[in-house]
Amino acid sequence: MKTFQDLEVAQDKMAFVLQAINEHKGSDLYKNAVIGMDYYRGENTTIVNYEKMITTVTGAQVRDKYSANHKVTSKFFKKFVTQQTQFLLGNGVTWEGEADFGDHFDIDLQKAAKNALIGAVSFGFWNLDHLDVFKVTEFVPLLDENTGALRAGIRFWQIASNKPLRATLYEEDGYTEYAWNRREGNEKLQGEVLKEKQAYITNISISEIDGIEIMDGENYPSFPIVPLWANEERESELTGIREGIDAYDLIKNGFANDLDSAQLYWIIKGAGGMDDTDLVQFLDRLKLTHAAAPMDGQDVEAQTISIPYEARNVLLDRIERDLYRDYMALNTDDLSSKNATATEIKAAYEPLNAKADEFEYQILTFLDAIMKIAGVEDTPSFTRSYIVNTQEDVQTVLQAAQYLTDDYVTEKILTLLGDGDKAEEMIAQKQADSMARFNEDDETDGEDDAAAGEIAGMGEDIAGMLDDLLKE
Repeated sequence: MKTFQDLEVAQDKMAFVLQAINEHKGSDLYKNAVIGMDYYRGENTTIVNYEKMITTVTGAQVRDKYSANHKVTSKFFKKFVTQQTQFLLGNGVTWEGEADFGDHFDIDLQKAAKNALIGAVSFGFWNLDHLDVFKVTEFVPLLDENTGALRAGIRFWQIASNKPLRATLYEEDGYTEYAWNRREGNEKLQGEVLKEKQAYITNISISEIDGIEIMDGENYPSFPIVPLWANEERESELTGIREGIDAYDLIKNGFANDLDSAQLYWIIKGAGGMDDTDLVQFLDRLKLTHAAAPMDGQDVEAQTISIPYEARNVLLDRIERDLYRDYMALNTDDLSSKNATATEIKAAYEPLNAKADEFEYQILTFLDAIMKIAGVEDTPSFTRSYIVNTQEDVQTVLQAAQYLTDDYVTEKILTLLGDGDKAEEMIAQKQADSMARFNEDDETDGEDDAAAGEIAGMGEDIAGMLDDLLKE
């Protein structure tokens, strides 16, 4: 593993970059990230590489070429990673101030988060006005031996083994681009510098006479690439659940294989001279013609077996529940199977909430470093995505309406119904209707006041007449 100090003392940086890439590909971090991406794509390594073996009469282990070997993979890991990312970041980042990191920043942040959960870490490069995201399978981190901080790095890519290998060395004072290719008749890679070191920010001047002219360049206040770790352990989130996924896949495929080939056994008596190949050919012909033609002294008898269906289903259900529990994910099937109350939904979300809290700390640390590089001061926050019992929540708001303002009640109910963007329009319409009714009430109140004045006057006259009578 190469470090920042190794880079500082390197006499030939081109050779150093190539050696660092090769060492990185041999590291556990890189290998585990490749496996994590396989499971994320549903190409689960264990079941894909699994081969059924049988033991011959001599005791040798050979591949079973005669029975079914299905390799159906589950996609638990992709479901878990997607759920965790979208639960925390699906609504984007909310900035307290007026920070502007570009139109695609929320998408790039989700990409960085997914890559981190898959491969333990991803890297964000603040490139002037936007975020570029590098996977750990395409970026070599060069850490400081004393502090552990990321001080330099190498991004590399190659679209095919017979195509050029490209790499960019990122340092605190600029970046350099390299390329390697195999020339005809030479197995050794031939390298060249495609672009000498240059500053990250280029200042240009544009005029009608001179056109575009590069004036000078400048760099960022610190190294512009920041790591985003998946967790405090700095491990892929596949760690700890891979074995459960493998067990699920093996049992499920074993079940499929048994259904395909183990429902019926044929016992062929008097077939001592037949080897394994002869037996398979006999069964293939039997399946094709649906008729047996035994030789003299032979007898064919079919035997059926009962496949342990219930036991395997119970075990598969148990493993699936354990996977959700161990990853702290939410199994929406548990909520959709019944009309869950708001309390039950909240309780079901608690494990995922706790996991999101831990990951949010990593995200905030990452964003804080990016803001310092970009020269921005702000406070980010996130709105998590929940499933809700809409009817119950609306009833709760209506019950508390007498203690709340009309505008808040309107906005809250529309948000619960999924029409939160219409809240301002609805509030304005209600205010206009209230004003119209108020004006109508004013006119009615004027007429009522005149009538009341006449009645009051009559009352005063009657009272005066009563006073006069009493005086007499």
